[in-house]
Amino acid sequence: MKKNLSKNSTPDYVFIFLLVLLTTFGLVMLMSASSDLAKLQFGDSFYYLKHQILFGLLPGIVGFILGFFLNYKTWQKASLYLLIIGVFFLLLVFTPLGFKAYGSDRWLHLGSFGFQPSEFVKIALILYIASWLSKTSSRRKSFKEGTLPFFVILLMVIVPIVLQPATSTAVLITSAALIMYLIAGADLKSFAFLVIIGLLGLALLVAITPYRFQRVFGFLHPSSDTLGKTYQINQSLIAIGSGGVSGVGYGRSTTKLNYLPEPMGDSIFAVIAEELGFVGSVFLILLFLMFVWRGIKIGRHAPDMFSELAVIGFVSVIGLQAFVHMGAVSGVLPFTGVPLPFTSYGGTALAVFLTMSGIVANVSRYSRL
Repeated sequence: MKKNLSKNSTPDYVFIFLLVLLTTFGLVMLMSASSDLAKLQFGDSFYYLKHQILFGLLPGIVGFILGFFLNYKTWQKASLYLLIIGVFFLLLVFTPLGFKAYGSDRWLHLGSFGFQPSEFVKIALILYIASWLSKTSSRRKSFKEGTLPFFVILLMVIVPIVLQPATSTAVLITSAALIMYLIAGADLKSFAFLVIIGLLGLALLVAITPYRFQRVFGFLHPSSDTLGKTYQINQSLIAIGSGGVSGVGYGRSTTKLNYLPEPMGDSIFAVIAEELGFVGSVFLILLFLMFVWRGIKIGRHAPDMFSELAVIGFVSVIGLQAFVHMGAVSGVLPFTGVPLPFTSYGGTALAVFLTMSGIVANVSRYSRL
């Protein structure tokens, strides 16, 4: 069992450097991906970039500072309250305070402020599960005291997210939670049970909802409806192919305005691949791999189980989301509409990822790397 270590005043500067690099790269690429559309819609090429800085980067810097300077045990004590608030916000999206965008009830308006509760709940759920699993060994080994309550906790969060609908977000959160459960020392039979239940549930959702089924069908048969259901993935592949080895040049994408849907969101990796080519794409992939690797290293050397599980949960969400986005845009996975961390347009997501990173950086001050 891990023992609490004395505070190490030096944080992991490698992790922080990688975070700054990822965030800067993301903003630079968002500026390119959104400039033409912003000019057309608002007469200002920097409209979306300004919004990302104002509603994503600035709140994210505040979140990072809070995460970095607050002792990680403070987050452990607040985890239950954060989860209750997160679930409450998830339910509010189905009231008049919620509003629809792109066919989904994922956004919440509180006065003039709008955000996605499903992003906030990523932090809350990971912190709570880390705290819950770290309390007693029976929660990791016992089916009755561990597996079943763990399943109920997940359902409490996953069901309202699926109903929005935001299936990909639900899958990402579930996957990160299962990784945490496994790292905590879960009984393998219980873990296998949860994985099987999760896969069966996902298969059922795909089978009973036409749009989910069409996404999977389009993935298996990408040429079946190139002007309809598979239009976005085909345009993404064309953009990636156009980039070649070195790309067509920064800001010179020809697909981001007239052909590629959601160039600053769901398809931003295609714009990166077109403008920066294979070289730029590999650079970004390596950045994410190093970021996740460094985060895992911090987690494995964390002073106690809560901090280890929280760090592993945070970097798992970020790493899995990056993998799913790039895999979907590249045709390796079914197209999901998952944004690319630190890069795609979306202020709530950027603020949440920076806050997660701040907590990881705080844990690194107590770790022995």
